[in-house]
Amino acid sequence: MKVLEVTNVDFSLRHFLLPLMRGLRAAGHEVVGVCADGPLLADVRGEGFRVETVPMARSFSPVAQARALGALIGLIRRERPDIVHAHMPISGLLARLAARLCGVPCIAYTCHGFLFNQPGPVARRGLALVLEWLAGRITDRYFTVSRQEAEDARRLHIHPAAEAVGNGRDPARFRPDPEARARIRAELGVPEDAVVIIAVSRLVRHKGYPELLEAMEQVPGAILWVVGERLASDHGAALDAAFARARQVLGDRLLCVGYRGDVPALLAAADIFTLPSHFEGLPMSVIEAMLSGLPVVATDIRGPREQVVNGRTGLLVPPGEAAPLGRSLNRLVRDAALRRQMGAAGRQRALARYDERVVIAGAVEALLAGTATGADTAPAAERASDGVARDA
Repeated sequence: MKVLEVTNVDFSLRHFLLPLMRGLRAAGHEVVGVCADGPLLADVRGEGFRVETVPMARSFSPVAQARALGALIGLIRRERPDIVHAHMPISGLLARLAARLCGVPCIAYTCHGFLFNQPGPVARRGLALVLEWLAGRITDRYFTVSRQEAEDARRLHIHPAAEAVGNGRDPARFRPDPEARARIRAELGVPEDAVVIIAVSRLVRHKGYPELLEAMEQVPGAILWVVGERLASDHGAALDAAFARARQVLGDRLLCVGYRGDVPALLAAADIFTLPSHFEGLPMSVIEAMLSGLPVVATDIRGPREQVVNGRTGLLVPPGEAAPLGRSLNRLVRDAALRRQMGAAGRQRALARYDERVVIAGAVEALLAGTATGADTAPAAERASDGVARDA
């Protein structure tokens, strides 16, 4: 069969969808990636995948979204796919609508975090919920990455058969690596006995960077590595002022290394991972850190609270508060034995739950269920009403 994997930007296609595309291709299917143009598509095309670009826009601009919808309709009519598998809120809505208008046999969607669960104005969250509910009526297969959001989808009648398929990373890439630890620390001029806290994410407000930078003032002696950058399509206030102030206060204890292709080595060189987000789906970075044997300090929100066992594999703190975050980081900085104990437990949990090979095999099976035999012939809403949810 031909499957279109549709998302918003090149970052999402490269870092989130590429493993699934590999899994579908290995199962014998033709896979085409679809998203806005960007430099990271070179990596995807370098693996032999065809990627078609459309003018996706991460905004609520009616003109921009109409342009993207028209481009998707034209593309789907040309490609005539058996399955359109959409991702992310806005691109997911547009792709499903275009697929429905073009009569695609199977329309699938994976939610990587509901916008109505994201902190913000009530009106915006209400609109997001209404749009998700409407889109659910034209969705044959409805997936989420976190179990709690699959429960949300069923409870709020977005889709009665919403299924959590999870996320995964390759344990062979993300692992404790003494050689990488020594090499990266030498490259960055960090002594072996220094305690390094690492954060890996886009540089946006909802990842909790203002709280993290403030919390680091309570963690004397520890070094913070910030890995990532702000995407051109990211919204919200820039963090330049917060980082400028932190550089004055923390000095050489703060190191921002930007976007890096060697994240496994950077994680192996660190001692503690933190992700103080206000909103997540099921963050890949937490999985990567757990597989790397790092204790995780994260916020007690959907996604991370499924991944981190508080007190055993890491510590959970309230979102938006610097003081509890600082206390938790300090606790781990001061106790090397606890770091090792939590890191080892986290790696075992990640191996059991988030092995990419197992997760992708399950996701491929769920996406293709019934499709090859043409078993699903009723309208999408009618078929969904007969579904039985099962969490992966």
